[in-house]
Formats: sequence, C-alpha cells, structure tokens
Amino acid sequence: MRVNALLVAAILATAFTLINTQYQSRRLYTQVDQAAAMERQLGSDFESLRVQRRGEVAPGRVQRIASTRLDMRAPDPSITQYVVQTPAPPAGMQEDGQ
Repeated sequence: MRVNALLVAAILATAFTLINTQYQSRRLYTQVDQAAAMERQLGSDFESLRVQRRGEVAPGRVQRIASTRLDMRAPDPSITQYVVQTPAPPAGMQEDGQ
C-alpha cells in the first residue's frame, strides 16, 4: 500500500513537471515568434528610412531648398573677391630681417 501511494505521488509529480515544461516551451516559442516578427518589422522600417534618406539628400532637392527657402544662389564671378595669402617667413627668422 505504501509503495502504491509513493508511485502515485511520483506519477503526479512527473505529470505536473511535464505540463509545466510544455507550458514553458509554448511560452518561449511565442516569444521567439514575436521577436522574429519584430525583426521583420524593423528591417522593413530600416529599408524605408534608407529610401527616405536617399530622397532627402538628393542633389536636386538640396539645390531647390537652398534657392527657395534659404535664398541662396550660385556665386557670380563679377563680385567674387580672391584673397592671396603671402607665405610666412621661415622659422627662426625675425621680421626685421636679422
């Protein structure tokens, strides 16, 4: 009789352990599936942002914004001033020529 009670307790403990293990397995599988779905969504968002960034920095768009919003224009050669820099004296020489 004692052995039968011990065996029933062992079977119940094994059954509860099996049920708990299956529950944990399903829960973890659901988390993996959710992470994979999130990965796909983030990949899609990343590609969308890359396309949007390419459009934002297109030379034509930058030129249009520079001329319309910022009132910028190409430099006119007639008003351009060129600055000529004289070379610096060699190191060790004083400015008075000594």
